[in-house]
Amino acid sequence: MTESNQKTPGKLLNSLLAEWQKAIIGKPETLRLVMISLLCRGHLLLEDLPGLGKTTLAKTVAKSLDLTFKRIQCTPDLLPADITGVNMFDQKAQTFRFLPGPVFTNILLADEINRTSPRTQSALLEAMAERTVTVDRKTRKLPSTFMVIATQNPIEFSGTFPLPEAQLDRFFMRVSLGYPKLNDETRIMQMNQLEDPLEQISAKIDDAMLLKLQQAVSKIQIDQKVVDYIAALVNATRKHKRVRLGASPRGSISMMKAAQASALLNDERFVTPQRVQELVVPVLAHRMLLRSNSDNDEKLLQEIVDATPVPAMPGREEKKQNSESVFELAE
Repeated sequence: MTESNQKTPGKLLNSLLAEWQKAIIGKPETLRLVMISLLCRGHLLLEDLPGLGKTTLAKTVAKSLDLTFKRIQCTPDLLPADITGVNMFDQKAQTFRFLPGPVFTNILLADEINRTSPRTQSALLEAMAERTVTVDRKTRKLPSTFMVIATQNPIEFSGTFPLPEAQLDRFFMRVSLGYPKLNDETRIMQMNQLEDPLEQISAKIDDAMLLKLQQAVSKIQIDQKVVDYIAALVNATRKHKRVRLGASPRGSISMMKAAQASALLNDERFVTPQRVQELVVPVLAHRMLLRSNSDNDEKLLQEIVDATPVPAMPGREEKKQNSESVFELAE
């Protein structure tokens, strides 16, 4: 049973975040970024070491929304058909029957995506970009709430195939869970003593409400000054002397949508420059190619943020949305 509609978007979404925190301990900021990606229908790249809760996170998101979940363990011998599906000949019916692959789901976890071949990695490109899959010249639609959560180990490079820039740019954000703090790790062990933390997760909203919230994101107001500010930040990544390849226009669009989703999450009617600043690193860092491997993309982006003038937004006060606004915005 999902929760009542008698809530503002922010309260509804924060109740969902609280549900996620029953299984993912001590990572509220990371969960917030996952929520923003979900609201923007974006795909997520998790760069983390093994055992830090990536699969648990994906399963938690799916279960809290009453969505389907499937997992692909990427290996060098994984074939494109293992992801998209294949046509099999049915001898009884004397016809070909399509057997859908794991990509036909709501939440797809592609574990260690950089361990599979470029040919197989590219099989995800159409699904991620168009939310469709083409097999034997026939195109099939994926669910409207389709989301890829891909993981890769940032330390191990032996036997891996680095993701090409074209595919990296398809990911809305790159985030990391990281190691838990000492107290949080103690809580994690205590939680897992008696039962799987996922057993505590219940559906807070259904897919219909999720679609309505996703539609509401585009209705959040964004001033032209903020749009220009986003453009200036992205353009600065292309002109920086330490950057070989700057962020694409897709990065600008993603920044704008992420800032709108962040405002919706906070029950704000419009986007402020501060909402943009807090999202620069997760949205843009993986879209850049630096000249030196020893350079740090996150520090470089922070330098760009510090050097870019912040627009003044006079006469605009924070206004909370009323309890019906999520439905009004989505109409």
